[in-house]
Amino acid sequence: MEQEQFNQRTDLTALNEAVTQIRNVLGNIIIGQKQVIEFLIVGLLADGHILIEGVPGVAKTLSAKLLAKSIDAQFSRVQFTPDLMPSDVLGTPIFNTKTGDFEFREGPIFGNIILVDEINRAPAKTQSALFEVMEERQVTIDGETYIMDEPFMVLATQNPIEQEGTYRLPEAQLDRFLFKIEVKYPTLEEETEILLAQHTLVNKDLLKEVKAVLSVQQIQAARAIIRGLFIEPKLLEFIAKIVNETRNNSSLYLGASPRASLAIVHSAKALAAIQNRDFVTPEDIITVAVPVLAHRILLSPEKEMEGLTTSDIVHQIIKKIEVPR
Repeated sequence: MEQEQFNQRTDLTALNEAVTQIRNVLGNIIIGQKQVIEFLIVGLLADGHILIEGVPGVAKTLSAKLLAKSIDAQFSRVQFTPDLMPSDVLGTPIFNTKTGDFEFREGPIFGNIILVDEINRAPAKTQSALFEVMEERQVTIDGETYIMDEPFMVLATQNPIEQEGTYRLPEAQLDRFLFKIEVKYPTLEEETEILLAQHTLVNKDLLKEVKAVLSVQQIQAARAIIRGLFIEPKLLEFIAKIVNETRNNSSLYLGASPRASLAIVHSAKALAAIQNRDFVTPEDIITVAVPVLAHRILLSPEKEMEGLTTSDIVHQIIKKIEVPR
């Protein structure tokens, strides 16, 4: 599929100007990690939640905070700990002695961009409190339903190495994340650049200087444009084949759900849009397939013992399927 065969039908100029500003904001402080920044922006525009995984010190939390600061929206942060209760996240009814009635006091989940730091440190009971709000954008407490304001995005971080005091995320919760982004160590050149930057700016707090470049209204408008972008039927079939293969693969114990197929469509459209295209290409689908699928599937015990990862299997599946052109 060649780009010159198509005429641009949708004006993406304003969207791409905003995306360039966000890239610059994050790129000026987060050195390297270009793909992480790209996926964070795609997740925001595709209206999805993101799980950021990496060892301590690779700027997981900083990346999430920078994305939130670049948007003129309400930001809140929750530090998950083993003693955290669901009411600490969602909120709780409080008795008002003056009126004699119970009043609901909102928890930190009520916001636009929610940073859940070290999500795997809270027990299953607290993690399950996020199920309804992540999927349905609402919270039900004591029979009352409270609707979240849009946009609503959960950015969660976790450390894949530490085992003590951590709890594995349930499959149902993992499936609610659009992406799982793995943050790698910086290269030698990037780490040298980080040290030089910190040495030069020793008395300057760059985080405080970050200004919002996108409003809530602009995000809503951008999402509406992205949903209407063109994707060929043969590319939809390509996505269906990839996801279906995860359910019929001997290396996997659990395949991906139809929610994964929709996640690939939405994120491929968002990726196309931030590359100033109003149509999806096979390369967009291949780029987002691993962060969309790898956390939704489970390896068979044999393949796990061989040291393979779910990302390896997704790459193998894509190589097996003919790419439409």
